[in-house]
Amino acid sequence: MDKGDILLAWHDHLALARRRSPHTVRAYHKAAQRLLDANPALHSWGQLARLDAATLRQQLAARRADGIGNVSAARELSALKAFLAFARAQAGDPLAAPPRLRGPRIKKGLPRPVTPDDAVNLAATVAEDASEEWIASRDRAVLLLLYGAGLRIAEALSLPANALPLGETLVITGKGGRQRVVPILPIVRDAVADYAAKVRWPLPKDEPLFRGAKGGPLSQGVVQKAVARARAVLGLPPSATPHALRHSFATHLLGAGADLRSLQELLGHASLSSTQIYTKVDAATLLDVYRNAHPRA
Repeated sequence: MDKGDILLAWHDHLALARRRSPHTVRAYHKAAQRLLDANPALHSWGQLARLDAATLRQQLAARRADGIGNVSAARELSALKAFLAFARAQAGDPLAAPPRLRGPRIKKGLPRPVTPDDAVNLAATVAEDASEEWIASRDRAVLLLLYGAGLRIAEALSLPANALPLGETLVITGKGGRQRVVPILPIVRDAVADYAAKVRWPLPKDEPLFRGAKGGPLSQGVVQKAVARARAVLGLPPSATPHALRHSFATHLLGAGADLRSLQELLGHASLSSTQIYTKVDAATLLDVYRNAHPRA
């Protein structure tokens, strides 16, 4: 079995069996490729299944020499552990044990939401900066889906055209193929309908709803660059990204009294612990208000 066969099987497992996001598939595939390139003697599932911690440690040391930090090193180790777990399953070797190697400690930062006014102003400013009217409508619709429905940017951009016309709810397929139902506010429905009426390209039912300037699927990079220009105009911090609008959706709902379980369903989190971080965000926001407003703070 050669390296190409191993990597193809790993790619298909991630993309088809596990239904991981394209970004995750790409990152995990590259991590496995680097491991195999550095260890050409590894050319079977059995050899990979019995890989020891020393080899993994050497691989991470090489990546450190490339200049990666703690976050990237932890992600690399996570990808390699998943790859080796897959190898053990492929080898069918019950005696093979996973290499014991602890990754670097990562201090988790809190999500940094924007205010409700800033979220709306961000969408409006991005639209004002657009080169064509239909592109303005498109960008506003995408950003309102992120803030108004809590979608990840990849989820919004992968919506098929057959989702039209939007109703009061929308079924979203998120990470790991998990499906959830999200409510669609009238302002979001109207924004998407306005885009669909103005877009200059055809919208085949089985293709992505949002189109780029040349008619292909809209890319995340285009949206991210448009938001970067808009936040510079508005004087917002670098943390005001498209994904921050999803954080804002969660934080503002929690602040308005939403319970964690409902919020978990709306966000599509597999674990409640992923949702609980927003309680810390809300508490941090309250402390900021207190420090700035209380005369004795």
